[in-house]
Amino acid sequence: MKIVVAIDSFKGSLTSLEAGQAVRSGILNACPDAQVTVMPLADGGEGTVEALTLGMGGALQTVTVTGPLGKAVTAQYGILQDKKTAIIEMAAAAGITLVPEEMRSPLHTTTYGVGELILDAIHKGCRRFIVGIGGSATNDGGLGMLQALGYRMLDANGEPVPFGAIGLKALSSIDGSHILPELQECTFRIACDVTNPLCGATGCSAIFGPQKGATPDDVPLMDSWMNHYAELSGKNNPQANPTTPRAGAAGGLGFAFLTYTNATLESGISIVLAETRLEDHIADANLVITGEGRLDSQTVMGKAPIGVAKIAKRHQKPVIALSGCVAPDARLCNQHGIDAYFPVLQRISSLAEAMDTASARQNVIDTAEQVMRLMLTARTHFD
Repeated sequence: MKIVVAIDSFKGSLTSLEAGQAVRSGILNACPDAQVTVMPLADGGEGTVEALTLGMGGALQTVTVTGPLGKAVTAQYGILQDKKTAIIEMAAAAGITLVPEEMRSPLHTTTYGVGELILDAIHKGCRRFIVGIGGSATNDGGLGMLQALGYRMLDANGEPVPFGAIGLKALSSIDGSHILPELQECTFRIACDVTNPLCGATGCSAIFGPQKGATPDDVPLMDSWMNHYAELSGKNNPQANPTTPRAGAAGGLGFAFLTYTNATLESGISIVLAETRLEDHIADANLVITGEGRLDSQTVMGKAPIGVAKIAKRHQKPVIALSGCVAPDARLCNQHGIDAYFPVLQRISSLAEAMDTASARQNVIDTAEQVMRLMLTARTHFD
């Protein structure tokens, strides 16, 4: 029996690969002769760098970059085996979790460190980038990232503008004559699952600004500055379009990638599934096992397990999902390609006990073993 395991992380307890290896152990307990392939799975958000890099035989890189508050932070990104592809999460350099709640203000937080991650990868030979841009603390339109890459963002006096959205207020001209030449050789696949435009009532300032510490007075100001930035960008690139869906992702970072680099903006799970070539493995499998930390009605809204299930159903493969917990509305998953799902908790426990890594791993092993025993019994009696 050939089984493909592609399971998302159980956040706070197991990474994607840890969960996948636990499933594999359980399967082999029940069926030692099974051929089990564990594939990395992520949706472009937290955990994508580790899942894709380690799952595809790459190497993690640790660097010091400028954090969202302008102070140094330690960040990781991955380089795949081909030595040309870098996997980056913008949140590693400009994420909201890097900013204490009382210090959150998109007026001053910057994406400069994101540009530094890209520069480091370019200097190490990478020319192909997969970048997840969820979880940002910023609303600077990607201004900081572009500054790090060599774009000169200048005020009316010809001086560099400050970090943050406040820099957009002072922005008078954009000079691209000093960008890193290798940037022209690079391509970017940007993973983002929001579809907001750059400006307006559904733009990044209005929708996401308050989550990042913007006051009601800040929002209309930031939106007007962002609109001005888009107009200036249009003078440099007639293709600049602030109304493009996803342009408002990560406080306008999506717009910066689209306008100033050779980039496409896509859903995170579609990128991950394509890059891992998961379909090639599923096509030859007898069974597919997926899952995530919690299965509920949100799972069907483009989350990783449903992406796996859709591929499996194209090849008429049975799909089982394992999850840390299951909400009553998880039944919707049965309508979207998951044939059956099972919570992994084996006994009454506290949240802390359930989230403990060793306990979670054993729960997954035990559940996978029993599911596999059921599958083998059914196969014997109903074939």
